[in-house]
Amino acid sequence: MWIDRQIEPLLLQRAATRPVVVLTGARQTGKTSLMRRLFPDHTFVTLDLPSEAEQAERDPDTFLARHPPPVILDEVQYAPGLFRHVKAAVDRERGRYGAFLLTGSQPFGLMKSVSDSLAGRAAVIELEPLSFAEAKGVHPDLTAEDFLVRGGFPELYENRDIEAEGFFRSYVATYLERDLRQLLQVTNLRDFERFVRAAALRSAQLLNQADLARDTGISGSTAGGWLSALSASHQVMLLEPWFANRTKGLVKRPKLYLRDAGLAAFLCGVHTIEGLRSSPLAGALWETFVCAEIRRAQSNRRGGWDFHFWADRTREADFLLHRAGTFHLGEAKWTEHPDARDAGALLRIARELPPGSVRSLSIFCRAPNAYPLDDDVRAIPLGQPEALADWT
Repeated sequence: MWIDRQIEPLLLQRAATRPVVVLTGARQTGKTSLMRRLFPDHTFVTLDLPSEAEQAERDPDTFLARHPPPVILDEVQYAPGLFRHVKAAVDRERGRYGAFLLTGSQPFGLMKSVSDSLAGRAAVIELEPLSFAEAKGVHPDLTAEDFLVRGGFPELYENRDIEAEGFFRSYVATYLERDLRQLLQVTNLRDFERFVRAAALRSAQLLNQADLARDTGISGSTAGGWLSALSASHQVMLLEPWFANRTKGLVKRPKLYLRDAGLAAFLCGVHTIEGLRSSPLAGALWETFVCAEIRRAQSNRRGGWDFHFWADRTREADFLLHRAGTFHLGEAKWTEHPDARDAGALLRIARELPPGSVRSLSIFCRAPNAYPLDDDVRAIPLGQPEALADWT
């Protein structure tokens, strides 16, 4: 089963206007499948095969002679020495667009190689897990709660018989063993797994790195390094607060979010819809889900909005989009029936912004249908495909 991805037009456009396209993202988001489907006439080579990676690294000229463009080079981070030779090949035929399509799941060395060797030649695109709308496109009966618990990894929707809990258990083990242990030289995997779970339990909260370190029994510097690795490998995101000239009293720390709500739910011990509904973490997991949906909508459509949150000593807006002096403000509420009281903080924050600059005020909730809470604020159910239309 193929699931259409909202990022496909952007990927095709970049391949038609750039000689190199780099598709990155977390493991299992469908990078290889997407490239092969959109570019069936390209030769496909995966450097996951040790023999191919070794030749690409040790004898890149011969490797490229064996696999001339147009070519898809999968998991290209395993041959960092290849990038300079790709650059030389591109410079020989600078007007040949879409010649080299690269994928990679480990961004650490990959992005350094791209910036060092392919600056000005490559378009870099991140492939997120599925959005709710993408998954619902092939499973119309899917609910927002079901999607939250199951997460957005394509394999879970290509085959609904796959048990999400088993998938995530394997995913975490592979991620810890194959990626981060090697890259960070983690000597105690149990400590690192505790750290990942502690981060999940703090999803949708202000980042407190000292608490993370203390609860995991590691040093603050180690916690900082591990958190940076989780962020760089597309497992967590740090949402920065918004402030312009008026900074007095505003929160300066970022908020921590896991990038896939299903993975967050698994790490928090929530495996079913019933477990979600009874969990004290339901509100935080719902906010994690809403954050991921907004981020995916922005990424897939290149919306051009800056994504932040607002918080001071007494008020908070979970989400704020800003572009050219205009704003969207939003709150995530784990409720089916928000009312005007839920809109109070958004209305007070809107009054702090320049008159006429706020385009929408939204409560993202589980209501069956959208409806106004007052003249300015609307309840928006994420179960509808057009829910984020104003936020892109």
